Order: sequence, then structure tokens, then C-alpha cells
Amino acid sequence: RADYDQILMFPPSVEDWVGEDHPARFIRDFVEALDLGDLGIEIPESVTGRPPYAPDLLLKVWLFGYYNGIRSTRKLEKGCLENMGLIWLTGMNCPDHNSLWRFFKANKKSLKRLFKQSIRVALKADLIGLALHAVDGTKIHAVCSNDKARSREGLESSLEGICQRLDRTIADAMTEIERAEREESGGYPLPPSMQDGLKRKQRIQEALKELDESDKKAVHPSEPEARFMKNRRGKDLSYNAQAVADQKSGMIVAADVVTDGADNGQIVPMIDKVKENLGAVAEGTVADAGYYSSAQIGLADERNYGIVVAKSSGEILSDRRAESDPYDRSRFVFDRERDCFICPEGKLLSFHQRKIHGKNNEVRRYRCKDFQTCPNRLKCSKSKNGRLIDLSVHQAAVERHRTKRGKAESSVHAGTSPPRA
Repeated sequence: RADYDQILMFPPSVEDWVGEDHPARFIRDFVEALDLGDLGIEIPESVTGRPPYAPDLLLKVWLFGYYNGIRSTRKLEKGCLENMGLIWLTGMNCPDHNSLWRFFKANKKSLKRLFKQSIRVALKADLIGLALHAVDGTKIHAVCSNDKARSREGLESSLEGICQRLDRTIADAMTEIERAEREESGGYPLPPSMQDGLKRKQRIQEALKELDESDKKAVHPSEPEARFMKNRRGKDLSYNAQAVADQKSGMIVAADVVTDGADNGQIVPMIDKVKENLGAVAEGTVADAGYYSSAQIGLADERNYGIVVAKSSGEILSDRRAESDPYDRSRFVFDRERDCFICPEGKLLSFHQRKIHGKNNEVRRYRCKDFQTCPNRLKCSKSKNGRLIDLSVHQAAVERHRTKRGKAESSVHAGTSPPRA
């Protein structure tokens, strides 16, 4: 039982409050090795009143929160009173949430660089393994309301109405200015209503310009970067948050927020961010089917990034059709030397044109020239122009990826270690 009346003969040593293997010790050593002035951390000065908290103390609190997933200033304040790691780091000082927030707000850019630097140090300290990383994304609901998002048609209609009212206002103002110039002395400013109209017109024109540049179908005046994205409950104005996690430590080694609703263009950019943060990439990076993209697989292959992406829904459907359809795409053989496909009937599909599908997914399109005389043309394709087959320019990389993924799946089913990526 606890002896609450016990009195210690000697005061306890701060160094004994946490073990030698406690992560708080790494944070303390890391911060004390930094030159905060070079990092741009503001050093507060106190001429009168109570001395401010030292920036290295507040930095240790934020880094402890970063490593333990504590993002709330109030939870960090509570931790400084209850969490032994924080009590030890702060030396029993208890900065309140306002002090922590002011420090964060004043040093945002420096903290961002410092978080990356701490990951690099953790890597050199063998806290991060570069064997396997996993990337995934999640949709973050925008603050603004879906109802107030303006479509292109709505913006153009609003712009037309505002322009008409603005033209009338300008004409009336010009008439009034001319009258005043004749009858009065001194200056005469434009009426506020016209100034507001100019601002409204300018804002809508800027919104339309942004729609043209970003190919968005709707924009919200408060959050122009938000996009309508599919979530579990439907479509909402959202952002797409991406993260890469290290298998060994569970640490987030790269993160980003993008405005693309789909994940299938994000795996290479996220591995690029890992390389930027750590100076190296993992031997293998895994992702779910939402990240499948021929263009991304090809780009990863060019950059020697080892990736394994789960089967896409298109691949699964294709595999099912191949079992029962004698004219499935998989039954067409590609002849690389002659640059053509050979169909199950022995007919040739020669090169027709190059096309771009989606984002940078370039394909070579092949078309059957003998479809009009083929007795099975309707079984093969109902198109009046005959059968078309698209071949990705990244097909070789895609095939290598499928082979690697198949070996990885086989090793998982067999209970052995997966092959090196």
C-alpha cells in the first residue's frame, strides 16, 4: 500500500524520474544539441515581470507531443502536470496552453523544418527502419459548407448580374461626377456601392480564373482550395491528407495535404517527400488498391523506388472476365517486334494512335483492321469501328510490378518472408 506519510531524507534526483531508455531522453539531448538562433526560433526577452519560458523548454514539450501524437495545447498543458516524461523534460515547470500556442504560432516555419530534422536524427540513431514503409490517405472535411459552394454556372450568372448592376452604378456615378464637377468645387469620390461592386466583380473573376486553371467544377469563397471528394457519407468539400509510416518505429516519415480527390497519383510524390526528409527511401513501400496507376508504377520504376500496390478493382474484374470470355484483353498477344497485337482468331491489331488517359498515363492504341470480315466480330467488340486495345507506355514496369506482387502474395500465404522490393 502507498505510504502517504512517508518523508524522504534526501530530495529525489530529477535524473531518476525516467529510465535510461525513455524516449524523453532522446528529445532532451536532441534539443540541447541545437542552435535555436540558427533555426530561427525566437528568443524572448523579459525586461520586467516574470521571466518567460525558455524556448528550448517549450520546444521539448512540442517534440514530446509530436512523437506521442499529442496535438492539443491543452492536453500538453495537462501532460506537463501528469505525464512523467513531460514533468522530467520541463523540470517540473508547467507552461499553460497559451504559452505553448504562442510559441507554436511564432515559430511555425522553424518547427516544420525541425520536425524533418528530428526524423533524420532518429534515422541515424537507428530508430527508423528503411525496410518497409506504408502510404495511405484520408479525406479531411473542409470547414466550409457544401451549400455555399459556387458552381461555374452560378459564378457566371452572379458575374453577369453584378456586371449589369455595376455598369448601371458606374454610369450613374459618372453622370453624378460630371454634374458635381460642373457645379461644385473640390474632389468627389466614387460612391461606396460602386467600390463594393468592383470588389465583388474582381472576386468572381478571380474565382472563374481559378476554376479554369485548376479545372474545378465548384469553388467556395472561404476555402477555394477545397474540392468535392467522395467520403463514406457521400461527397463533401474536403482535403486529402497523405502519410507515410515506418514499419519499425511506426513514425510518420512524410506527410502532405493535397487537393486531388483520388490517391492514384500520390505514391511517387509521397516517396519523394520521404527522400527529401530522410535522404533515402525504404527498400519497399506498400499501398492499397486506391494508389494503383500505370503512370505511377512506371515513374517509380524509373526512380528505382520499390513499391507494391494492391490489385485495383479493374485488375480484379479483368481476372474474372478472363476466365469466361474467350476474347478477353488478356487473350490478345502483343508482338513487340512487329508492334502489334494478335487476337485469338489470328488477326492483327496494328498501331493506331497515342492517347493520354488521366494524369500522365500515356497509352498506345491498337485497332483491328479486319473486323468487318471477321465472323466473330460481335463477340469480340460491339464497336462499329472494331476492337481497340490500349497498351500503357509503362507496360514493362507494370508487368514487373505484377510479378513482384505475385511473389509477395505467395510468400505471405506460405508464411515466409516476402521478397526484397
